[in-house]
Amino acid sequence: MSRQTLRQTFGEDAELYDRVRPAYPRELFDDLARAVGPHPRVLEIGPGTGQATAAMVARGWNITAVELSPALADVLRRKYPAIEVIVADFDTWELPTGEYDLVLSATAFHWLDPATRVARCAGLLRPGGALAVVSTHHVAGGSEQFFTDVQTCYAEFTDDPAAEPLTAADDVPEDPAGLADSGLFESVESRGYVWDATYTTAGYLELLSSYSGHRALTTERRDGLYDCIGALIDAAGGSVTKRYLNQLIVGICPHQPLA
Repeated sequence: MSRQTLRQTFGEDAELYDRVRPAYPRELFDDLARAVGPHPRVLEIGPGTGQATAAMVARGWNITAVELSPALADVLRRKYPAIEVIVADFDTWELPTGEYDLVLSATAFHWLDPATRVARCAGLLRPGGALAVVSTHHVAGGSEQFFTDVQTCYAEFTDDPAAEPLTAADDVPEDPAGLADSGLFESVESRGYVWDATYTTAGYLELLSSYSGHRALTTERRDGLYDCIGALIDAAGGSVTKRYLNQLIVGICPHQPLA
């Protein structure tokens, strides 16, 4: 399925998405605060139901959020009524004239048009403002044997090719968003945050149900896949540990226009 089709799936069950999608390490926002100052004006792209928004609200940041899904936006408004939530496709949204201190996209930047996303974000920033891209990676660690064995389930019930072994956190490219290559930023820095999450069988299957690729499967294939995965987790003791890498890439706009 196309990027445009898959990114529409997240709002199909907004309450599930809100319940199971993980938040982000506090240290990530501590580091970001040092880059943008104590009270930034923020534009968040693709907030979902607020997995990253929560940490910024807690810090008292001034947030405008642009969310593609009306259902996810409704949950976000209910949770954080003080922030401005706009339902729009960022790829075609008419960009405002105001200048932001920070444009942030957390685990959503890869859903934007790769030909325009960096330039559109940079165009929203004041001189010296920051574009922050947070990506989430499943990396080597945790229940490694389970994640090897589970590939047999995906081979049987999906059309995906056999997955490569999980990458070590230290081997994930530092700038997958291509900020440095754009030439739009004075400096680009990357930091990683590694942490583990343990799920019960039911909890892990709920998490999978929030992923676009799993939601796009036919009911028959998805049920077969989940039965297969659930049996593996039950056989391993009823829980599975997944290791996450959250990667923060921050590009700082020049204080003066580029020549």
